[in-house]
Amino acid sequence: MAEQTWDEEVDLLVAGSGAAAMSAAIAGADAGLRVLIVESTEKWGGTTAISGGGLWMPNHPDMGKLGKKDSREDVLTYMDAVIGDVGPASSKERREAYVDTVPVVYNEWKRLGIKWALSGDYPDYYPDKPGGMDGGRAIETEPFDSKRLGDWFAKSRAMVPIPVKTDDVWLLSRAWSSASGFWRGAQFVGRTLKGLLSGKRLYGLGGAYAGHLMAAVQKAGVEVRLNTPITRVIKDDAGVAVGAEVASPDGTVRIRARAGIMLGTGGFAANKEWRLKHHGIEGYTSAPEGDMGTGIQVGIDAGADVALMDDAWWGASMVATDGEVGFSVNERSNPYSIIVDQTGERFVNESASYIDVGHAILERDKTVPAIHSWMITDRRHQKRYLNSTAMRGLKKLREAGSVVEADTLEELSEKLGLDKATFKATIQRFNKFARNGVDEDFERGRTKYDNYYGDPSLKNPNLGPIERGPFRAFMIVPGDLGTKGGLLTDEHARVLDTDGAPIEGLYAAGNTTAAVMGRTYPGAGSTIGPATVFGYLGARHAAQRVAAKA
Repeated sequence: MAEQTWDEEVDLLVAGSGAAAMSAAIAGADAGLRVLIVESTEKWGGTTAISGGGLWMPNHPDMGKLGKKDSREDVLTYMDAVIGDVGPASSKERREAYVDTVPVVYNEWKRLGIKWALSGDYPDYYPDKPGGMDGGRAIETEPFDSKRLGDWFAKSRAMVPIPVKTDDVWLLSRAWSSASGFWRGAQFVGRTLKGLLSGKRLYGLGGAYAGHLMAAVQKAGVEVRLNTPITRVIKDDAGVAVGAEVASPDGTVRIRARAGIMLGTGGFAANKEWRLKHHGIEGYTSAPEGDMGTGIQVGIDAGADVALMDDAWWGASMVATDGEVGFSVNERSNPYSIIVDQTGERFVNESASYIDVGHAILERDKTVPAIHSWMITDRRHQKRYLNSTAMRGLKKLREAGSVVEADTLEELSEKLGLDKATFKATIQRFNKFARNGVDEDFERGRTKYDNYYGDPSLKNPNLGPIERGPFRAFMIVPGDLGTKGGLLTDEHARVLDTDGAPIEGLYAAGNTTAAVMGRTYPGAGSTIGPATVFGYLGARHAAQRVAAKA
């Protein structure tokens, strides 16, 4: 190979600007590397900025503040029980690296000024499994004052200009139906007013975490270039990744990366061609439009192997307007609701973790039409609980056919085209379970996770009979928060080739990689937690490469 010529040189080149990418940039800069971030779109923050903003950080150092105990052994036992054997994406080494690095990153981010907020009540998604916990492993950051970033914040993807936290949502969703919900609502209002009176412009959820990360990126002096996608990894004669080509607004730029290249560009949730190829559907994603799989393709072109390409971070979603979807969390779990397929039959525990509900819809559709399905609600569900999709405007939803209403269940079944006898029998059986407090078919309401979004005033917090009209049906599809498949990486976040060997100098983290969580979702923040940790690990390993050459 002829001697390479470069337009620029840095130590660490980071592609993307979500949690994985910014974590790598922060860790790299903190280790003394000269870092450059290149983002393919005109907005920074990636899927992180429009997410719930939670991180699943088991055995973090502040667990004791919650009066809880966690341990490395319990976390690994839980991951083994929940994830199982899914191949090298979730190898023993990767799981251990993740668990062992959580306390390190937690403390490092605190040292760099990132303020954590604990979610003590948010249980693991399978708290009844060995090693599971009924709360404490999920964390988030305190709301972020966007004024800290000045005009640069306007270029972010942050969407929630109010200081709401993930740990608020479960109570705010029932602010009109329980004393605890009303009290949390009052606290939220007080927090909002306090922010306004102090002259701050506070953002919550994913926008808060992305804001905190970007503030750390800027403090470290890292340059961020928008509209600059990575297009190719450049390797030397020995197969080492030594640089990359990026497409700048002024043309192709060849950048040497002495320590390495980190691919943190997200998954392929917005790539309809790839979705059809790997998932069989075009997808109903909540991820941003830039989630096109570009980093995955760059890795494949460099010789990388992939895994889990057929899976995603699925979840039941409500079809909104203009092709958008609203990811459903509390709505399907609140009582007085039920999900049925296109025949009118129930097929899933509606309160289960969103990925399980998403998988159930896809599996059901193989034998019975279930894409789309319908979430049926009675008047009490509509009056008592928050429905974020309905807040978009019921008139528009009706016009789009995404919401159908009727005074009686028989009329509703006619409008939806359901089999009347099947639907009637389904409702009667479900209502019997609701009155008895036990779901004999799918065990809805059995676990602490199910109950989290329930109503504690009922015998079973997740069950309420469907009997009081008018009734409302919401169209339900298998939406997602992003894709699970991507480049195979090791415990150092090094990208692996098709022989299972590391491609020296090439790293990846986040949804660009095959998920360490396998085909499941152990707890809230199981995407952003590993993205943060493996972004950190990759940058630290890259820094060691430079140190070894010195």
